[in-house]
Amino acid sequence: MSYEYARIPLKPGLNIICGPNGSGKSSLLLAISVALGQAYTERSRKLSDLIRWGEDNARVTLVFDNTPEQGKRPVPRFDVDYFRISRYLKKDGAYWFEVNFKTVNKKEVTSILNEFGINPDNMLIIMHQRMMEEFSITTLIQRLTMVEEAVGLGAYRQNVLEAQDKLTQVLSQEESIKTLIENAEQTLDYWKEEYEKYQKRNNILQRKVFLERELVWAELVKQEALVTSWQEKAEQKEASLADIEKEVTRTQVLIKQIGSNLNTLRFEQRQSFYSLMALEKEKTEHQVTTKLSNVALNKIGDIRNLKEQPDTNTGKETLDALDAYVVELHAQIALSQTVLKGLDFKTSTLHSQLAAFDEERSRTEQQYVDERVREAMLRFQSEAANKELSYLKGELRRALREVEAFQPRLITAGPPMKTVRSPQEIYDDIRVASIQLSTIGELSEDIEQMYLMYLNVFNDLKQKVEVVSENRTSVLNEVVERKRLWIGIIQSLLDEVSVPYQEFLSQLNATGNIRLVNTQDIETMGLELTVGFKGAEPTILDAYTQSGGERSTATMTFLLALQQYVKSPFRAVDEFDIHMDPKNRETISSLLYKEVRGSRETQYLTITPGQITYIDEAVHVITVQNLEGRSEVSVVE
Repeated sequence: MSYEYARIPLKPGLNIICGPNGSGKSSLLLAISVALGQAYTERSRKLSDLIRWGEDNARVTLVFDNTPEQGKRPVPRFDVDYFRISRYLKKDGAYWFEVNFKTVNKKEVTSILNEFGINPDNMLIIMHQRMMEEFSITTLIQRLTMVEEAVGLGAYRQNVLEAQDKLTQVLSQEESIKTLIENAEQTLDYWKEEYEKYQKRNNILQRKVFLERELVWAELVKQEALVTSWQEKAEQKEASLADIEKEVTRTQVLIKQIGSNLNTLRFEQRQSFYSLMALEKEKTEHQVTTKLSNVALNKIGDIRNLKEQPDTNTGKETLDALDAYVVELHAQIALSQTVLKGLDFKTSTLHSQLAAFDEERSRTEQQYVDERVREAMLRFQSEAANKELSYLKGELRRALREVEAFQPRLITAGPPMKTVRSPQEIYDDIRVASIQLSTIGELSEDIEQMYLMYLNVFNDLKQKVEVVSENRTSVLNEVVERKRLWIGIIQSLLDEVSVPYQEFLSQLNATGNIRLVNTQDIETMGLELTVGFKGAEPTILDAYTQSGGERSTATMTFLLALQQYVKSPFRAVDEFDIHMDPKNRETISSLLYKEVRGSRETQYLTITPGQITYIDEAVHVITVQNLEGRSEVSVVE
């Protein structure tokens, strides 16, 4: 810079710096910007290049009015009416800030300036040399951002951006959580499958343990049933054996009785036979007697026939004797026949009696034989029953020993269990359970812990995604509401600014408009200026459509229309009239003068190399001249 030392007093209202080209006018605004924290300038890409040639350092100090307004200081942290912000530059590139002679960092300086509403990087607040041209090539988005910062509405955009950032974070968080949920779900599915196998295995193990217990009790029941069965069979066999023994005894008694009866019967039969023999003998004797008597009678008859013959000479005595003998024979025959009749009856009776005896003896002998056979069979049955009873008692003792052997197993089998199933059925179920266990295989004991852990993680993530989803809805509504509020305020501002903008353009024989574009997207929403001179249809202000003077005129018109809304107490523009024709320059200068004159709250600084035609007591004029390589500043009183 060309300044060794300069002190420039600025007053409220319009401050005009004028002087010939190269005198150092623009350096003053550049120095102010550097002191306010600007790190890059058009004149020098390095701050150290701004140091006067031959010097090692430089300093710029700005004095701020901090007197209370309505009882409140602009910067309450400084309880003084005036405070200073200084910036020191060194050739080696080092620099630092001081506030009231106390070293501070740039962040603190920026914080102080924000309380004033000053942003040195906003060309709507400080427009350096050639920035009038640069404004026309700024994007619509940049123009809107600069307007927001200049009028103090940047917080609304920031609120929207913060809400959008928050929404982006929430969406990112939601997406991350959903990704985590997907991964966790896949992992959970794996562990769930393993856990189900683990549960199935445990259920099968429990079932197998239960079955093994059931098997013990079923075998015990079976064995006890076997004991009962053997015992019942033995008791039945003992009862049967007792019945057999009783029957043997009864049969023996009966055999003895039948034998006795048979002997008696035989004796009586013999007696009857002997009697019959005697009767037959007697009968024979009488039959012989009768036969002999008949023979004798026949012979006596022959003798009688001889007596009747004449020539027979038989003795009378003999004949008489024969007659007497005949009578005797007839008597004897009659007696024998009578006796024979009696004997026939007796023999017939004895024959009947002997036949009855034979029949009775045969029957008795058969009964005797039957009973002896029965006795033999009963003895055989008794022997067989004794053998079977011995076998049954042996089996009973063995079954009792096996029941006794169950006692140790019952200790581990738990409380008694009722079951109606056979051990074979239970054993088949145990075998099925063993096959199922072998199919599942060995599993880690940590499966349940892992599954429950991932289940908790999955449930936590689900709860988080629900919360994040609710937050997303809330933040989205907040974004919409903040955006609506922001756009509404900006649109209202631009509607208000459009009125003086169009009025000023009409004085310049031009028309135009200010409008928001791309309102649906905050990232692309911008400020569009249109202007048309001398009856031309308004077109978008850019670096290609309008001439340089028209661009400067339209830009300055927009700045003038915006001034009453700008919050910064300090505003500056360098060479606002560049490329303007004399008429437009005069009109713009007049409008500038009317808009800013008499302002007691804001300092306006304009720099122009041209002639000033509107000087009065409300305008503070500063001249700059370069004398022998050194810029000198003077105030026009």
